Amino acid sequence: MIKAINQWCFPGVFGIKECVEAAAEFGFEGFEPAFGEDGPVSLASSKADLEAIVRLAADSKIKLTSLASGLYWKYSPSSTDAAARKKACDIIRAQIETAAALGVDAILVVPGAVNEETPYDEAFKLALDSIAGAVGCAEKNGVVIGIENVWNKFLLSPLEMRDFVKSFGSRYVRAYFDAGNVLSTGYPEHWIKILGGLICKVHIKDYRTGVGTLNGFVDLLSGDVNFPRVMEALKAVGYDDAIIAEVSPAAHFPAEAARRTSHAMDAILGR
Repeated sequence: MIKAINQWCFPGVFGIKECVEAAAEFGFEGFEPAFGEDGPVSLASSKADLEAIVRLAADSKIKLTSLASGLYWKYSPSSTDAAARKKACDIIRAQIETAAALGVDAILVVPGAVNEETPYDEAFKLALDSIAGAVGCAEKNGVVIGIENVWNKFLLSPLEMRDFVKSFGSRYVRAYFDAGNVLSTGYPEHWIKILGGLICKVHIKDYRTGVGTLNGFVDLLSGDVNFPRVMEALKAVGYDDAIIAEVSPAAHFPAEAARRTSHAMDAILGR
């Protein structure tokens, strides 16, 4: 499995160059950029911008593993606002095309959210429609749409996630599994067994169940995720792709969280 780190593990003052170079320095083999509204990996990216990042990764001997994005919290594929939903659909296709230009094989997509304005059944239908509209683009570009399990009050069980992903009937729609995100309501090893070969990428973070809120997310090996069972389950389903750390950056020492994360991942991966 590839030991990788997400761009969000580094502070905002770090440019993409600093992130990739730090990842290489701390012993990571892979790096997951984040797709935004502006910047070098974004809706505004030029071909030259993306080519420069590919060269940077190659020079640093770092594999670009996938392409994440936080834009779906602002523009939800299940929004009841037609304009916001169209924007989300446009973002999915742009993210796919950017991933293809970077040479990565999967993107992270938050499929929607349930809230006071969007009931569960309506969110389900709108999310299905939005993702379905991007399947052709994914297949054309050879990039998997990875549906992530997040704190969105939606797709709350591994059975529902499995059925949602399989409903598209395409190997270019799969599950982007986050081991830490399920701990408040379930067990990551159960999710892994049920999702099996549908998993395209894996995020890891740690969580203290006794906290019960977003404040419960902590550094790797500081929470309640049973990483030996997680790794055993991943091996059992034949997963051999990237294990990507997603932790918060240190407040006052910009690269320290990434350094600590590297050591923790060595333990988790048995290195």
